Amino acid sequence: MNKNLKRGLSFAAVAATAAMLLTACAPTKFDAASCKDAKLALGTLLPTTGNLAFLGAPEIAGVDLAVKEINENGGVGGACVSVKHTDSGDTTTNTASQSEAALKSAGVDAIVGAASSGVTLSVIDKVVKDEIVQVSPANTAPVLSTYADNGFYFRTAPSDVLQGRVLGNKILADGYTKVGFLTIQDPYGTGLQENAAKSITSQGGSIVANEVFPSGAKNVNAQVDKVLAAKPDAIAVISFDEVKVILPYLVKTKGWDSTALYLVDGNTADFSKDFTDFNIAGAQGTIPGVIATDAFKKRLATVNKGLTVFAYAAESYDATMLIALAADTAVQNGEDVTGSTIKKYMVQVSKGGTKVDFSKANGYKTALDLIKAGKDVDFQGVSGPITFDDNGDPTEAYVGTYLFGTDNNNTPEGAVYGKIG
Repeated sequence: MNKNLKRGLSFAAVAATAAMLLTACAPTKFDAASCKDAKLALGTLLPTTGNLAFLGAPEIAGVDLAVKEINENGGVGGACVSVKHTDSGDTTTNTASQSEAALKSAGVDAIVGAASSGVTLSVIDKVVKDEIVQVSPANTAPVLSTYADNGFYFRTAPSDVLQGRVLGNKILADGYTKVGFLTIQDPYGTGLQENAAKSITSQGGSIVANEVFPSGAKNVNAQVDKVLAAKPDAIAVISFDEVKVILPYLVKTKGWDSTALYLVDGNTADFSKDFTDFNIAGAQGTIPGVIATDAFKKRLATVNKGLTVFAYAAESYDATMLIALAADTAVQNGEDVTGSTIKKYMVQVSKGGTKVDFSKANGYKTALDLIKAGKDVDFQGVSGPITFDDNGDPTEAYVGTYLFGTDNNNTPEGAVYGKIG
């Protein structure tokens, strides 16, 4: 045989062997769309209809991005991660109960959702009974902190103890001392109003009125009139989609100065197509969570190029990643991935150990390598340094503040950090 040819073949053999070794070392990449043998099966219960439908797209994108990055870096337990999306609707329908039943039938180990605290309260007993972990990216009602969930419920959004504090502080900082509230009558609305009111009154302000209205109300004029009669110098509207019937009457008909108007996460939305003959320029809103960075928006675009709203996308991403890390820990400890084993490790992966920054796209790979090496990880999320307490609540978080322009859309102003408890 030709000596040069032999040498060439030898080099080819070495190169082939090296390529095989590199392939063996590289993590297997999976595709959630064709996932059939998942060790971790995820479900979502997020709004594509109902009064929080505007939050559905960013929340679903956050989950899909996390699943994509997990599957691109080896999955969980050497297998793909699957995800089944379902609609949560709102509390005026039975959509959430039907979706929870569908997720149970699909055999999911964990659910990301719901967005609405009221929707979660309508299904949480079933989720707990079915021993499925539930992690909400957007529930803020304080009542959920101590709900009897047998350890299966967590949330990556902070309790409204924090948003209420930030909202109250903002109103007072703007120079207002007599505040009126229009409040939806559900656990989210009453919990947020109580905490905002506590913040205001503890600093010398007063609550001159608090008028409540039912979920899905089509006419809130009587409540608006009662609040205006109390002569507030600022008004806070705590609602969901009901804001679309409140603001035309409050601002357009009654002439309320929108610079003294405050909204919250349930209604800080894009109203450019809803209000075309008046504007709410100068109104402000609060949404728990960080302001989405350009880098994170670019990552989200890999799963949803048309995304324009980013509220709770980070919290949804973080919820999904925390579930996966808890499942990885179960696998490392020789346990099957189930709702029960996931809940066992959720608090552990959120604190202590080596800090891993998930604002970077390689966060999951870094954390997985640590877990495989038998080390603990301390999850540092896109939404903040989530550290779960014994109730499954984050103990520290951010609340973003937003300002409305003449186009009736909002732009971010900044984020306020706070600890809870």
